[in-house]
Amino acid sequence: MDVIGVIPARYSSTRFEGKVLAKILGKPMIQHVWERAKQAKCLDDIIIACDNESVARVAQEFGAKVVITSKDHTCGTDRISEVINPLDVKIVVNIQGDEPLIHPTMIDSVARALLEDKSLNMATLMKRIDDAQSVSDPNVVKVVVDRNNFALYFSRSAIPYFANNSEIKDPVYFKHIGLYAYTKDFIFTYRNLPVSILEQIEKLEQLRVLDGGFRIKVIETKYDTVGVDTQSDLEKVEAYLREEKI
Repeated sequence: MDVIGVIPARYSSTRFEGKVLAKILGKPMIQHVWERAKQAKCLDDIIIACDNESVARVAQEFGAKVVITSKDHTCGTDRISEVINPLDVKIVVNIQGDEPLIHPTMIDSVARALLEDKSLNMATLMKRIDDAQSVSDPNVVKVVVDRNNFALYFSRSAIPYFANNSEIKDPVYFKHIGLYAYTKDFIFTYRNLPVSILEQIEKLEQLRVLDGGFRIKVIETKYDTVGVDTQSDLEKVEAYLREEKI
């Protein structure tokens, strides 16, 4: 296989226990993610990687391929590595199980980046920020890139900093969207990288890659997502989907 999508679906959540099974318009959230991922053109297969029998049972009921992984994994990357270790696959797309508004073209964008440029190990997405409030919101991760669209830095702070005497009158800010594609080999390299100081300060795992001297290709998208961490987030997603179906 060339490309597979893996959806890590951890049942436990500090802020929203069992959120991947929370109902949105009558379907569990994880089903919305899976159905949208199924529409991507580049994926040869999709696997839900979960640590809970209840999640596995629900996913199997709506037709998904499921692998139950260890409960000891501390992040989605570790869970994915367990799933893909025995598989003959070139590229793996990490699709967040709590982002039911993911657009299929977003998945295709990161996959194609690696398919078309064999020198790349990892790719992710960014979207132009259109509202000032998001720029200062620490829950909205920002990214700055070089002229070739490789990540220079990710931060919860507003980057680039807009100096009062700057000649640029209308700075552009980009939101980082946490959808990743990696080569299979690089996932294991990534796992073995030491945790970086910057990663610990910002609480952003992708900074480990930059600190390790590796590059991350960042592709701009016009689509946005809403990560579900609270009941309020769930209501926002449901309202959006109701409007989409009108």
